[in-house]
Amino acid sequence: MAPRKKAPQEIKTNKAPDAYIAGAGTVVDQPITETLRTNYMPYAMSVIVSRAIPEIDGFKPSHRKLLYTMYNMGLLSGGTIKSANIVGRTMQLNPHGDSAIYETMVRLSEGNEALLHPYVQSKGSFGKAYSRDMAYAASRYTEAKLAPIAAELFCDIDKETVEFVDNYDSTMKEPTLFPVTFPSVLVNANMGIAVGMASQICPFNLREVCDTTIAYIRDNDINVADTLLAPDFPIGGQLVYKRDEMEEIYRTGRGSFKVRGVYTYDKSENCIDITEIPPTTTTEQIIEKVIELVKLKKLTEINDIRDETDLKGLKITIDLKRGVDPDKLMKKLYKMTPLEDSFGCNFNILIEGNPQVLGVKEIISEWVAFRNACVKNRVYYNLTKAKEKLHLLKGLAKILLDIDKAIKIVRETEEEKEVVPNLMIGFGIDETQAEYVAEIKLRHLNRQYILKRLEDVENLEKQVQELEDTLNSKRKLLNIIIKELEEVSKKYGKERRTKIIQPDDNDGIIEEVVDNSPVTLFFSRDGYFKKITPQSLRMSGEQKLKEGDEMSIVAESTNAEELLFFTNRCQVYKARTRDFADGKASQLGDYIPSKLGFDEAELPVYMAHISDYKGFMIFVFDNGRVSKVPMESYYTKTNRKKLINAYCEKYVLHTAFYIKEECDILLTSTNGRMLLVNTAALSAKAAKNNGGIAVMTQKRGQRIFLAEIYEEGKLDKPHRYRTRNLPAAGSFKQQSVESEQLTF
Repeated sequence: MAPRKKAPQEIKTNKAPDAYIAGAGTVVDQPITETLRTNYMPYAMSVIVSRAIPEIDGFKPSHRKLLYTMYNMGLLSGGTIKSANIVGRTMQLNPHGDSAIYETMVRLSEGNEALLHPYVQSKGSFGKAYSRDMAYAASRYTEAKLAPIAAELFCDIDKETVEFVDNYDSTMKEPTLFPVTFPSVLVNANMGIAVGMASQICPFNLREVCDTTIAYIRDNDINVADTLLAPDFPIGGQLVYKRDEMEEIYRTGRGSFKVRGVYTYDKSENCIDITEIPPTTTTEQIIEKVIELVKLKKLTEINDIRDETDLKGLKITIDLKRGVDPDKLMKKLYKMTPLEDSFGCNFNILIEGNPQVLGVKEIISEWVAFRNACVKNRVYYNLTKAKEKLHLLKGLAKILLDIDKAIKIVRETEEEKEVVPNLMIGFGIDETQAEYVAEIKLRHLNRQYILKRLEDVENLEKQVQELEDTLNSKRKLLNIIIKELEEVSKKYGKERRTKIIQPDDNDGIIEEVVDNSPVTLFFSRDGYFKKITPQSLRMSGEQKLKEGDEMSIVAESTNAEELLFFTNRCQVYKARTRDFADGKASQLGDYIPSKLGFDEAELPVYMAHISDYKGFMIFVFDNGRVSKVPMESYYTKTNRKKLINAYCEKYVLHTAFYIKEECDILLTSTNGRMLLVNTAALSAKAAKNNGGIAVMTQKRGQRIFLAEIYEEGKLDKPHRYRTRNLPAAGSFKQQSVESEQLTF
């Protein structure tokens, strides 16, 4: 039934009758495309423009609101104040809640160590960017103020260098951008996730950024990679430098590079101390991964690992077993843990409200244009003020040439409001000049004051001329930018923290010690897997299973074998025996769909354990067809974990087998007939999803009831169930020897 449409007069409201909204309460059909355009798109653009993507000054709105509030509070000088006070004041510009504001302050603080050049000086516990569990204290316990480098963000902000707009309730003004004197967008890292797009900007060394910007201003055709060597991270680390890779990132604004941790070896204690890690990970993630690999016996050289981070800085200590080569172990750790990780770059920046992915040279070009506009606005502001002052002093000069006349005019004027008009008439000056003269104190009407003001006129005339020349000269404006960049580089520049290293020829080649110890594999019908060592198996009792479950495969194996799990979705998932921890009979084991990330409602139907890709997979379908696929068809050069089209999806699968060599399989139909077939009679096809060949004929309503690998002695006369030609119907099982004897 369609919903009843309410007339406007049926809507209850406290408003007066003439305040009804036309059509209110009426249900209107609207296409989904129109709903997205009118409702979702404004939200998406708001997230992109007003929240997640940084602008050319290097800040998001949340950063800008916080720092400008601290600037207005006078926190560029003096001592620190409670963070809660700052957060509360910031809510006048940013109404998104105190926790969001405080988290923004934490990331901008020097205590958190997330930025190369923090803008907030902190006192108290602000957590650490490299630790997941080292949380920051509440805002009522910590204190903060602006760092000295923050002065470069607000340089001449009161001289109309940037545009100001109303805050959310139109009670205050706030800047749309900061007139920052250096390309902060490249100096401090910035990451944001918007709707349909994201931004990930890596940090660069301040000196290198300033030098590159100066070089660009002088010559637009420079190669950025010559002066901007590579990204520089607050935590340090080692950047694996590839010139072509880096130039591609600089050119397109997209790409990735590898960063690895830094370690030292303490011979006396036989331990490795890791003191720097990649910016994309944390100490807890590294320790957890190492512990997991030790449990899986992929790392057998480690006795212990612990976090020894203290007030001196980050430190992860790894105790080694006797005789272990620390350099070889670290190569394994670089490959197998987050100690070496890739940093993905996506230089997505808002340019005049439009998100754009820019290369480094384009970012510098946009920043130079922005900074040029700021300097130009500042020069124009100073010129305007100088002209206004010169105008006043020129009026004063006319008065000072005949002070007695001025005094006489003031004395003989009967009403105060007539003083200014009379001075304007008596000396030929305008109202502004007359107001200025009328406010001069009597004590200033002396010779020294007069001469000093005349000198000021000459100086101001020279200053106005210089400012006009600067305003009309693009080169002079750029020289001002260069001078400011040189001062910033000299004052705040630091040495690189991230060391640049060249990739080794054998970086990706690690001699992995393969654990070949024996284990027993258990795989249940419902998909639970566990491996148990011989020692544990001897001491164990009955295998634990879920109610209604049963073991489908029990096999002797080793930790060096590979496992292939075939599913009901015609897919196969690959794993290694050593990827699973040793289990016990009292445990259910690992649930394979969860462990290997199966698709929804996908279940395993068979597990093959192999030491090499030799032999065949045999797939028996309900309709009597059998497919034979060489195991090498499942081999991949890359370490792929999932393969699609593992077998034919056209027919219903009954059973799957892995056979190392040709053998007999026994098929039993629901009609009672049995057929014995040697797999050599089946042609192998490299296509994994081939439909096979018809082997056992099935009449309507019949299907394969049982398929198994034949064992000698199972049938009294196996030749009775063989046939020369396929497909065949098979034979009924012989009931007894007497029934076959002839009677006379």
